[in-house]
Amino acid sequence: MKKTIVCFGDSNTYGYNSKTMVRFSTEERWTCLLQKNLGDNYRVMEEGLEGRTCVFEDPLFEGLNGRAYLYPCIMTHKPVDLLIIMLGTNDTKERFASTPENIAKGLEFLTTKAMDSKIAFRDQKPNILLICPPPIEEGYDTTYVAGEMGKGCKEKSEALAPLYEDVAKRLGCHFLDLGKVEGIEMYPYDFMHLSLDAHAKFAQVLAEMIPALV
Repeated sequence: MKKTIVCFGDSNTYGYNSKTMVRFSTEERWTCLLQKNLGDNYRVMEEGLEGRTCVFEDPLFEGLNGRAYLYPCIMTHKPVDLLIIMLGTNDTKERFASTPENIAKGLEFLTTKAMDSKIAFRDQKPNILLICPPPIEEGYDTTYVAGEMGKGCKEKSEALAPLYEDVAKRLGCHFLDLGKVEGIEMYPYDFMHLSLDAHAKFAQVLAEMIPALV
């Protein structure tokens, strides 16, 4: 029986390539590489959306609130053996006026909602891996994303990892701080999207972790 892994995230799960401003190919995205690395005993479901937040409604774009889409998403793929959530980068946008603590509270709300949706998981046993995305790097505010992101995003993103880890511990979820993984880097075109090499490294790290989690 194949095990189903749902990857719920934003543009770094979608596979946005900030060098070309289009999507990485199916031979390049970490989700696709994860499927290849894990093999035929797994089904890796890509659920990445550019601009997605944990819980915030974006006044400029429709459908980006992760809280609103999570339940139909995991119900679509049930029974889910492992839900991976990697969100928070977009929550740092200046227009949301959020603190790192606000963002972590949003992740906790989202994760609790997933855990309460037991029917979506195999044997009704929620199994969740929370991943803190790598922090936005110095220089993003000099690139084409400056006007979209606003001020203070780098500092907020740098503060998320310990807060996310605390959420994971309290809720009994698995946790990975992707920013501490050697070889994970952002492309220098906007300093907030994973490079081609980082996609490959990310897939490798997860492929080594997942068999022990499901």
